[in-house]
Amino acid sequence: MHHASNTMAQNSTKIPFWRDTRVLQVLFQILFLLGVFLLAGILYANMLKGLDNLGLNLKLDFLRNEAGFDVSDTVIEYDPSNTYLKAFIVGVLNTLRVSLLGILCATVLGLFIGISRLSTNWLVRNIAATYIEIFRNIPLLLQILFWYTVFGSLPAARESINLFDTVFINNRSIYFPSLQQTAGISSWVGYFYAAAILSVISIFVLALIFHRKQVERMEEGDDIGYFTHVTRAAKWSIVPVFFIVAIIGWFLAPESPFVLGRPELQRFNVEGGIRFSAGFISLLIALSVYTSAFIAEVVRSGIQAVSKGQREAARAVGLSTGQTLRLIILPQAVPIIIPPLTSQYLNLAKNSSLATAAGYDDLFRIGSTILTQAGKAIPVFAMVMANYLIISLTTSAAMNWYNRWVNRFNR
Repeated sequence: MHHASNTMAQNSTKIPFWRDTRVLQVLFQILFLLGVFLLAGILYANMLKGLDNLGLNLKLDFLRNEAGFDVSDTVIEYDPSNTYLKAFIVGVLNTLRVSLLGILCATVLGLFIGISRLSTNWLVRNIAATYIEIFRNIPLLLQILFWYTVFGSLPAARESINLFDTVFINNRSIYFPSLQQTAGISSWVGYFYAAAILSVISIFVLALIFHRKQVERMEEGDDIGYFTHVTRAAKWSIVPVFFIVAIIGWFLAPESPFVLGRPELQRFNVEGGIRFSAGFISLLIALSVYTSAFIAEVVRSGIQAVSKGQREAARAVGLSTGQTLRLIILPQAVPIIIPPLTSQYLNLAKNSSLATAAGYDDLFRIGSTILTQAGKAIPVFAMVMANYLIISLTTSAAMNWYNRWVNRFNR
């Protein structure tokens, strides 16, 4: 009876949902979002009405029209008879190429300069400090123009600088040897498929062997799952088997799958090999050295954030300076370095839009050309911004995943 009276008292004092703060918080958030969507819809409708009054629209059908302009740097085949859409794709690929290569070069250079900044050698330490102070304090646009001017002062194409008949440098481009496919590539690809099949088979064979040995060693059975044995077998079999079969296939193919195509100096130009334009090289150098100066400071601060006791303990057990840095300091500094390093990668990708200063046909430059010819300002700018956003979000997601993966082993 007493219990029933308590229950009735609790029910009678229960707060109504329209006075419950938790319910009101959720309700207000829903109303706020509805208001935001309503406002966005009104603004979008007004924009469409205004564009319609001006005879404009947001349709993307113009992308099927012929581009009619040339692109000096292309990752894929392109000619002026292709559509605006293909020209835009070329711009996206060019931006990705210079961004990825710039990130790689800036990381390697920044790591080297950052470590040198902490060197016990006075000359090395001060050279690294001078490098950082110079390149991070000069505007990136000026650095791009400087390197582009340096390339412009090189000899003309017919008087290209010849390095061992392998690399040719002139005021327009740099030519390197390139791998060219032959008729033997088809048979070699068959060996690749065979290598993949043998790798899978070897994984399960080795996993079965590991499993049986484990059972033999333990009286009460195997306490390690079969998939653990599969993972261990994969680490020991995939790479060796794949490369062994691929190398054997190279020699068994009727002819070499690839040949080295060397550039050759002709009467008026260089033919063959792989070509990098002066604009691309100028932009790549400027992005690399500018960003590497900031990465060097990130590396330096990350290394100095590791406790000095770690270095003292490493010296106490007889590790050299290089071993201490490689085995003790850097593994602990990486989780500290990654977050600010991500920001530098994002800055590099966005700074690549300054390619126009060097005449490099990146996403922004080709987008501007399409805008001028097609007269579709809003759709083109929206496409350009969306692609830069996708590149930045993808880079950030990849670095965040790597950060979580690294921190998993440092807990």
